[in-house]
Amino acid sequence: MPPVRRLLRFFTYSVLLLLALWAFWLEPDSLRVHRQMLELTRWPQACDGLKIAVLADLHIGSPWNHVEKLQKIIQRTNALKPDIILLAGDYVIHGVLGGEHVSIETIAAHLKKLQAPMGVYAVLGNHDWWENAERIGSVISANSISLLENKSQTIIQGECRFRLTGLSDFLEGPRNISIINEDNDRQDALIVFTHNPDIFPLLPSGRIALSIAGHTHGGQVNLPFFGPPIVPSIYGQRYAAGHLDEGGEQRYISSGSGTSILPVRFRVPPEITLLQLQSGSSAQE
Repeated sequence: MPPVRRLLRFFTYSVLLLLALWAFWLEPDSLRVHRQMLELTRWPQACDGLKIAVLADLHIGSPWNHVEKLQKIIQRTNALKPDIILLAGDYVIHGVLGGEHVSIETIAAHLKKLQAPMGVYAVLGNHDWWENAERIGSVISANSISLLENKSQTIIQGECRFRLTGLSDFLEGPRNISIINEDNDRQDALIVFTHNPDIFPLLPSGRIALSIAGHTHGGQVNLPFFGPPIVPSIYGQRYAAGHLDEGGEQRYISSGSGTSILPVRFRVPPEITLLQLQSGSSAQE
């Protein structure tokens, strides 16, 4: 074989090996804080600067997402000093290649250490429903975390007041969208959070300041120029990750920290999402 071809083959194999190491080890084992400022039209000035930490798709037990990683996530989240923490579901794993199941009792005992003056709130994800939604919800509630499955809570701190509504999972849960109108004071700003963003187009317009979800993992793989080839959403890449302004309706999808099916992440690093909210006439990145 000519030297040039040998060199080219060596280079090609080396690049493929490095990409594999990055996608199946280095990036899935990493953790970043993704900070996002959002300017909302339906947000009170008294609540300007509110910091929301979103932890989505922890999938504890998936490769590189062991209990030690959960402890790191909790420590870094608390260090950010968020005003409120939202847990957007999928705490456990189901059918992840190379995964090892971790009980919700163990997971919730660590999540109990999360600290935020306005509280820690949770909804369930499809993996939680597949395992045992009633038990998982009960254990989470028993560990000082408020479970908002089709429930609302008025949040008040000083002059800041808003309404937080949690909706059950779009695929597996008994979602009750009507609670947004039935159980909320229309004078209060409203934040809705859920697991799966596919519920967003079903939400009433002109009412919600911000809708938050997880579930998609950002597709786990984001190819240059093409984006994520696979997104677990009926809307494809539309709800892959990040901030969206859909006709004045503000949405945010966290790419989360765990993995599902395959233990791979490429250009979608595991993240703690920190949203800071401001009142204004338009949304900005």
